Amino acid sequence: MAGSETGNDTRAMRAGSVIVTGASRGIGAAIAQELDRRGFGVAGLSRGGTSAAGTGHACDVTDEAALCDTIARIAAGGPIIGLVNNAGVLSEERSATLSTASFEQTMRVNATAVLIACREVHPHLAGAGGGLIVNIGSFYDRLGVSRSLAYCAAKAAVGAMTRCLAVEWARDNIRVLDVAPGYIETDMNRAALAEERLQAYIKRRVPLRRPGRADEVARLVGLLFEADIAYLTGETIYLDGALGINQQ
Repeated sequence: MAGSETGNDTRAMRAGSVIVTGASRGIGAAIAQELDRRGFGVAGLSRGGTSAAGTGHACDVTDEAALCDTIARIAAGGPIIGLVNNAGVLSEERSATLSTASFEQTMRVNATAVLIACREVHPHLAGAGGGLIVNIGSFYDRLGVSRSLAYCAAKAAVGAMTRCLAVEWARDNIRVLDVAPGYIETDMNRAALAEERLQAYIKRRVPLRRPGRADEVARLVGLLFEADIAYLTGETIYLDGALGINQQ
């Protein structure tokens, strides 16, 4: 196509926005930038209202009313063509003293917000003839990790929701995928990953002997949107440097 030669023309071919939650930093920021680079309009959600690319929208994803209202306002400004549920929080606490409130807060950020965003985006994607939802899960979804009961449970829920929505919404031509990263270095965890004990663990357990990078997750997400593979839905795609399958 003649329009594929310039970034501006590419954007014209992809009229509409991909909503990215947690778009101000870390993996979410990298995803927003990558989608923008590939010519997708980006509506980035963050508590502070900033987005690494595209248009920023202030929204606390744990506030159901605010999340619903933000998605409605984005839709009023133009078509929504996709969603990336990236916002999340890592919590560590001994299970024997884990409070119900702490557990529910972790679930609210990492799982409940995913449900709400998917539900609110659904009519807009269905009305446009379909679209793609990418949930950012974690390789923790299939592991037993000490002090991470709430986080593991929430990410396992993300995988389960991905499968259920993929089956139920296939009739609407809406595909749902779960990208589950392993250890990914970002500005938020760089100090932790620099600790000698964790570095030794990664070199021992990850065959590539290093953590992943946010741009590697972002490129995968960008490829999924750009390739638009109609028969690929409901899957969890692990991006963990083969840690999860390493038996050595």
